[in-house]
Amino acid sequence: MARAHESLRVLAASLAAALVLSGPALAACADTPPEQRLQNTFPTDIGRSLDQIREDGWIEVALYEDFAPWSWEQDGKIQGIDVDIARLIADDLGVELRPRLVQASETLDADLLNYVYRGAVVGGHVSNLFMHAPYDVEYACRFDQVVFTGIYAEEHLAIAYSAKAYPEKPPVPAVFRYDPVAVENDSISDFYLTGLSQGATNDKIHRLPNIQAAMEALAAGEVMAVMAPRSQIDPLLTEGIEVHEPPFVGLAKSKWPLAIALSFQHRPLGYEVDDIIDAAIADGRIPAIFEAHKVTFHPPER
Repeated sequence: MARAHESLRVLAASLAAALVLSGPALAACADTPPEQRLQNTFPTDIGRSLDQIREDGWIEVALYEDFAPWSWEQDGKIQGIDVDIARLIADDLGVELRPRLVQASETLDADLLNYVYRGAVVGGHVSNLFMHAPYDVEYACRFDQVVFTGIYAEEHLAIAYSAKAYPEKPPVPAVFRYDPVAVENDSISDFYLTGLSQGATNDKIHRLPNIQAAMEALAAGEVMAVMAPRSQIDPLLTEGIEVHEPPFVGLAKSKWPLAIALSFQHRPLGYEVDDIIDAAIADGRIPAIFEAHKVTFHPPER
């Protein structure tokens, strides 16, 4: 399980890096000329076109490994919310899904390079689609060779808490300078609470290897609350534990869209995927996937 915990920690750092950016779409791209973007040369491995995918009869989708409830392998079966959405896309395209579990790199930039527009230096290749890309317009404008499409949900930060410990009203972040709270080590929640009072809350922050350990500590009464992404809290809720989404004062973004990334050279595939996601949200198939995994579905702005 240590490897799984590391993947989640690194992914959280990637999200944090992506979320520091914000601003109007047109202004952001206008202020980012090609020579200042992270890459502006043609890739050596451009993947496969929509026509080729249909002709071959299969599509490869990259998904983070050890990332429950989104994507993980258990008893030889790859499963999770992102896996089910990838399968939905493949089904609507009329092809077989070939899921590819990949490790989270130190940054989201590296993940896009390794799995979307170039491939790892040693034995790497790009996949046709890359799931769970946190979308930010200014961040997206830094890339010439990546298209972000098919926004399928929003991730929200939340606080799980003991109903017995807070019988009158749910806790807000400010109370954690006095009350013990658990977070995943080196996560967005850890960074936020540590900086909230310039370190004053450090003695009350319990930094644990992963969110499951944090929720177990809450259930055991070792802490009074847990701060984490809502999607990872929901499946671990137990009797006497409630969850809410308070304002996170001073945090640039407490929620962010989740998108699908692919090579800019395959925009027809991106358009098709976006249409599939739009229809699957409207007809309830994507909300049903979240419900099946006991995770609250937050509809994205599209």
